[in-house]
Amino acid sequence: MNLVEDFNDYRSRMNNKIMDSDNLILKRLFNLDTNCYAPGEVDQVTKEMIGLACSMVLRCDDCVKYHLGKCKELGVTDQQVQEVFSIATLIGGTIVIPHLRRAFEYWEALSSAESIS
Repeated sequence: MNLVEDFNDYRSRMNNKIMDSDNLILKRLFNLDTNCYAPGEVDQVTKEMIGLACSMVLRCDDCVKYHLGKCKELGVTDQQVQEVFSIATLIGGTIVIPHLRRAFEYWEALSSAESIS
């Protein structure tokens, strides 16, 4: 498998296990997260780019990968992602650079997967 498939498969498998545990609080948290990124007064692309920047600053690689995948699905351009990377690194400081590297690598993997499809 590749980087994108590995992440998506793992995320899906574990989310299913979490949902199967039938924990009401976790289900509500997942629902809140889903609804937060739904179309509203702020468009979905902007919401995903905000989520990406926040995830980078918070140094959550799984969240970064998730938001990059959503950005790719929504048609965010390379230039837009690069600008988000710049903002996140500026806000978060140099400690974000390792996450920037992995984000850059994952965006390239998403682009490669898209060109293969």
